[in-house]
Amino acid sequence: MTEARLDEILAPGVAPDEVPELAPLLQARPLLAAFSTLFHGSEAEVLMRLLVLREIGRETDAPRWGPDQLRQRFAFLDPVKLETVLRRLRGNGLLEIGDDNRYALSDLGRNAVAAIGMLLGFAAEDDLELGFLTTQLAGQTAMGNVTPESLGHLLGKLNDLAWHFEDAIASGSEFRISDARRRLSANTRWIEKGTEVLRQLLADPDVSFELARVAQRIGLAQSRLARVDAAFQRALNKIEAQRVTLGGSGISSSDVAGWLRRQDVRHLAGLAAGVLAPAPELTLLAGGHELLDRAELTLSDEARQIEADTALPPFEAAPRRAEPEPEDLRLLQHFSQRLARLAEPGHAPETLAALVSGGGFPAASYRLSLLALLADAGAEGESNAPADGPIGDFMRLPLDVHFDAATVAVGSDEIATMSAGLVGAHGSLPAPQAVPVLDATALPPDEA
Repeated sequence: MTEARLDEILAPGVAPDEVPELAPLLQARPLLAAFSTLFHGSEAEVLMRLLVLREIGRETDAPRWGPDQLRQRFAFLDPVKLETVLRRLRGNGLLEIGDDNRYALSDLGRNAVAAIGMLLGFAAEDDLELGFLTTQLAGQTAMGNVTPESLGHLLGKLNDLAWHFEDAIASGSEFRISDARRRLSANTRWIEKGTEVLRQLLADPDVSFELARVAQRIGLAQSRLARVDAAFQRALNKIEAQRVTLGGSGISSSDVAGWLRRQDVRHLAGLAAGVLAPAPELTLLAGGHELLDRAELTLSDEARQIEADTALPPFEAAPRRAEPEPEDLRLLQHFSQRLARLAEPGHAPETLAALVSGGGFPAASYRLSLLALLADAGAEGESNAPADGPIGDFMRLPLDVHFDAATVAVGSDEIATMSAGLVGAHGSLPAPQAVPVLDATALPPDEA
């Protein structure tokens, strides 16, 4: 079987030099030829080449091998096959042979062995791609040769993980969600390592715009993955709420499903033998009540007419809403009239007890709160008073209200004591008595 040439693979009239995507691959032909040498042929041939190349590169103290040493080291291989492998590796630049007829890895061969060894080192990981890509990015960052392509590979892997996790949550399967959660936990350390690498990369003030743009997108993808664990927990909580326990056995539906998943297909087929019918039983499809409902619809003309009637119901007038009852402000208006007389010329101020009392404790408490409102309005001016209405008229009364810290005894009208104070026209109340400030130097020695 002849190998196809590159110009035969491309479309008619297209030259390899006209495809920009091929340029970096064509420049790396020696490296690609080395990997083609390793992975060309059957699986057994590939394993044999990798085995020989890795074992030759494993010897670090004496990296050069003589023919007898190779035959002794690979005594478990067929000598003819071993010679064929050595000739193929040497012919494609993966092995070198010196003047002393000793074999050693070439630079290209050592790079290939190192790359394959790194991949094999991550083979035991749940997600070897993320660990490999993060490690590769960390090395490139340390050497200062990070490329947008390497960042793009990491971004693609993170987005693929996010899609996988979201798909597991959308499935509603407890087992898929649990598997996805374990996968997230296995990749947490690589996500954290990637975050450290990105911080180091973005801390460089000379980083290019393209690298910074892809790095920021990677940061967003990592934040998206960090929030997935909470979504896993919410989904598992919903499944837990819907879990069914089989009687008093303590065995739940999840336990049964897990047990079934662990069984062999033949065992499951044996369990289903004699249990599943080739056709469903009619009693399982419809019971007596369902059959009666369908029979009534079929046999009754009235039921069929109701079923077929699609006319809209007659319209009805919307119910009228009763107007809200007006607020009862009669007590406020009456109290405003009483206070208005205090603003007349020549009228003396009155005490709070005389104005507030009357009608029991609720009415007196209401009047006292109105006087407190009037005192606040006098202190802040009339700008806060409503424009219209009884409340606005009350707050604009030309009165001063003064509350004392002392209390006076009333003893009537459900009031025992209340605050002392006066209410009068503007400027008619005496000025509050100032509290003298004593000088400590003026006191006798025993009082100082």
